[in-house]
Amino acid sequence: VKLTCVFPCVFAALCLGVGVMAGKYSREVNEAKPSGSDGQPVEFRIAKLNQVWEKAKRMQLSPVRQAELHSDLKIQEKDELQWKKMKVEGLDENGEKEAQLRRNFNVILAKYGMDGKRDTRPRESNSLKDHDIKEGDVFDDPRLDKLWNKAKNSGKFSTEELLNLKREFQHHKDKIHEYNILMDTVSRTEEIHKNVISDLEGDAKEHLLQQKHTELKDKMRGLNQGFERLRKISHEGFTDDSEFREPRVIELWEAAKRSNLSRDELDSLKEELRHFETKVEKHSHYQEQLELSHQKLQHVESLGDKEHIRRTQEKYDNLAEKTRDMGYKMKKHMQDLANKISRQGLQHNEL
Repeated sequence: VKLTCVFPCVFAALCLGVGVMAGKYSREVNEAKPSGSDGQPVEFRIAKLNQVWEKAKRMQLSPVRQAELHSDLKIQEKDELQWKKMKVEGLDENGEKEAQLRRNFNVILAKYGMDGKRDTRPRESNSLKDHDIKEGDVFDDPRLDKLWNKAKNSGKFSTEELLNLKREFQHHKDKIHEYNILMDTVSRTEEIHKNVISDLEGDAKEHLLQQKHTELKDKMRGLNQGFERLRKISHEGFTDDSEFREPRVIELWEAAKRSNLSRDELDSLKEELRHFETKVEKHSHYQEQLELSHQKLQHVESLGDKEHIRRTQEKYDNLAEKTRDMGYKMKKHMQDLANKISRQGLQHNEL
């Protein structure tokens, strides 16, 4: 079964031609990229992912969001190719992984405004521009804004601690946005999903219909636990045993402490999370540099010096490639860590 046949509605919605990517820089030096029908190299091995990427390049996405989309598509590609092998081996008979991949793909389309629906949901603010945020309502959520303003004015936090706390609040805001996208996507793909599993018998059908809603409940539980953590820190301040600074790492560590991992496993995981946090921080640094490089490129283009533009464009392209590659590796590592904690095998983790 070809993967492109699994998503007929997506093709109709996107109405895109298969694009090509003649990028100058290769992410995998030892692995040549696949070629399209015109012989030119393409970015992904799955046609619909190339369609999305080509459309994204024509949209007015910021450099950081475009790099994030590329990383998300690479994760989707990895999961779909792995699912294809499962299918050949006769696994996933009830279509559970297939349904999950479909949801994940639709979430990507919605997250980047490519699902053909006018998006009235609040957009994630650019965390790189915290200095531009106005006082008052910062997080588009009354509970978060009230909690943040109370913490900010409490005098319990140093400047560095306040910056770390603000990152946690921003991460929680983004998680709310992702939850709203998933909830909307689940609702809009309900009938499609029912059609896909219409040939299954009673118990299997019921299991798959409930799986989407279980995923929503799990994410809502995670949101509630995350908010409770923010509430506790805002009232009590950071404790001496605060292990990590990065919100995604903190979230993984909190989940690990609630899991059935042994003490030795937790100690081993803690060490791995420290290495992962370094990777996250490095990725954030590259994102900042990518924004600055893009601003410099725009300035140079306005001057009209072709040779200067060429050199600056080359530096920007190289940095964008590195940022995308680093983002993919970071998200894949995060996926592996989440799987290790949940012991549930392959899942497409948060975008």
